[in-house]
Amino acid sequence: MERRTLLRAAVLGGSSAVLGGTLWRGAAYAAPAQPGTSPYGALGSPDANGVRLPAGFTSRVIARSGQTVPGTSYTWHNAPDGGACYVDGTGWIYVSNSEINPSGGASAVRFSSAGTVTGAYRILSGTRQNCAGGKTPWNTWLSCEEVSLGYVYETDPWGVNAAVQRPAMGRFKHEAAAADPVRKVIYLTEDETNGRFYRFVPTTWGSLASGTLQVMVAGSGTSGSFTWANVPDPDGSPTTTRTQVSGSRSFNGGEGCHYANDTVWFTTKGDNRVWQLDLTNNTYELAYDDSLVASGTAPLTGVDNITGSASGDLFVAEDGGTMEICIITPGDVVAPFLRVDGQSGSEITGPAFSPDGTRLYFSSQRGTSGSSSGGITYEVKGPFRA
Repeated sequence: MERRTLLRAAVLGGSSAVLGGTLWRGAAYAAPAQPGTSPYGALGSPDANGVRLPAGFTSRVIARSGQTVPGTSYTWHNAPDGGACYVDGTGWIYVSNSEINPSGGASAVRFSSAGTVTGAYRILSGTRQNCAGGKTPWNTWLSCEEVSLGYVYETDPWGVNAAVQRPAMGRFKHEAAAADPVRKVIYLTEDETNGRFYRFVPTTWGSLASGTLQVMVAGSGTSGSFTWANVPDPDGSPTTTRTQVSGSRSFNGGEGCHYANDTVWFTTKGDNRVWQLDLTNNTYELAYDDSLVASGTAPLTGVDNITGSASGDLFVAEDGGTMEICIITPGDVVAPFLRVDGQSGSEITGPAFSPDGTRLYFSSQRGTSGSSSGGITYEVKGPFRA
């Protein structure tokens, strides 16, 4: 579903629905985002942490792999990856996966209302290469294994309840998950060159113990209609889930996934695209396509994790050599929001906003060392658009 400003929508006319100050339209007038000027302005010089930010924004380092989190006695995990934030009284919690194999898992950092770190701890252990995941409406974290026949683990951000393996959500090379509270389903990406896009329909919303795994069925074009079909054997053995349903749509390297306002976005790293599904009309199209950007001007070089802000802006982390988070605005402009200098051997992971929307957390997975033990987790604070 295309995102357009109210002014442009008024000119185009037609049916629409106003959501949060942004007018959302069907695919008839769609055009993938193009490079332009960021609403936050140009990036400044690198700060003391090597982060280049727009004016008015600041950064700080929250944690480093292999070192104790400042203010705690907890040692931060290697290769930090996907993450999310949770309300914790007057403060909040940031959870982060560990993309190492074996012994991946996930950890959490707790913050006070003032943003002071008050604790850090493990929430998942003994798993493999936990890459991305997703937050549920009932405040659990879905940590996904990016390995063949990998599982989804439902974890407790507070570290009180033991993590639970969720085999009904399918066994495949999982990446990200995004909850849709309207349709009461969880969307799932698969990191294979011929991966699929799935949704899990729980038997009871709020419990992931049982349900039906479905796969997207669609044509091979860049836009069109889609349906869902049941995956006969979610266990994926001996026949992989992605090859069980004739007509299921192949995607080249599924990565991040984000849901908002009857739309789900997901990224595919193999072709450097951001896809969007209009869940009201069951149509899909491109929000960003590297091949449609003039040579040498593409701001996104390796799409990966994706999240959204209250303004309707999308924030896309890069996994392609350039250490950036780019913004895709509701007006279909794509531009760098931040850049980390001097870490070309790394990638940006885990972008997530604090509950009040004033702080953005993310990690440099391999940091300055270029290895999984060199991860750095950051916080950026500033005047994000409401």
